Amino acid sequence: MAVAGAPAHRGRVIAAFIAIYLIWGSTYLGIRFAIETIPPFILSASRFSLAGLIMLIAARVRRAPGVTLPQFRTAAIVGSLLMLGNSLVGVAEQRIPSGIAALLVAMTPLFMVLLEWLRPGGRRPSAPVFVGVGLGLVGLALLVGPESMRGGSSSGIGALVLVLGSLSWAAGSLYTKFAPKSSSGTMATGAQMLAGGLTLLAASIVAGEPSHLDLAHASTESLVAFVYLLTFGSLIGFTAYVYLLSHTTAAKASTYAYVNPVVAVLLGWAIGHETVTKRTVLAAAVILAGVAIITVTRDEGPVTRGDQ
Repeated sequence: MAVAGAPAHRGRVIAAFIAIYLIWGSTYLGIRFAIETIPPFILSASRFSLAGLIMLIAARVRRAPGVTLPQFRTAAIVGSLLMLGNSLVGVAEQRIPSGIAALLVAMTPLFMVLLEWLRPGGRRPSAPVFVGVGLGLVGLALLVGPESMRGGSSSGIGALVLVLGSLSWAAGSLYTKFAPKSSSGTMATGAQMLAGGLTLLAASIVAGEPSHLDLAHASTESLVAFVYLLTFGSLIGFTAYVYLLSHTTAAKASTYAYVNPVVAVLLGWAIGHETVTKRTVLAAAVILAGVAIITVTRDEGPVTRGDQ
């Protein structure tokens, strides 16, 4: 019986890897299409709130344990930081190509290393991790150069927004390692998504986005992209990632961190007609080499960006 189940198990693992590689890599282009007629904060707020509700309902149907008050506080803090970091991708993609955005987001492990080092009682990175961080910074310098990001100050602002978004995601990821959380991964993540979605709804109101939302004139392309991001990016992609964390090593599961940007750049070029320069390719190679070194040499589990 074990022998008969082995191929099926391998098949599910392979399918899960394909899902997080391709689906999460494609979400950057999906976000670009969605924000053409849907404001970025409203896009993320509605997407994550709905996904969170669906996951919470699914967890209750499976009789998963509920969320205590301390756990809900953790979910609210972590969800707000993570979902804010993700929503800033849409803000940045109003100014820079989706492929460039994916490469900048790929540097999240670098910020995780730095925040872990700077926090009280933090741990100093090892020498190989320092090498990875250094490569990441070199790649960032190449990526934001004038030849790879045209558009002047607008591109610079977009890059800065993504740096802030990656810092927010890294802070949320670091906080969740030490804070109380539900024993049910589905319940915890659903609570995080719902809490983060409500935070983004407040952010959209502060930013004045509701006055710019006109669903009657939203393009079919944007609406299809929204449905894709909700179902594939948030629900299917995350489910596949959680499955991998239970059936393979964290290091292997987190390899999506340096596959997604390649997928995003290729899709942005092939479908989104985004320009890919030699400088972009060189920067991508340097950044992904740094991310690979950080991911492989760290022993704290996955620190990379998830749930696109």
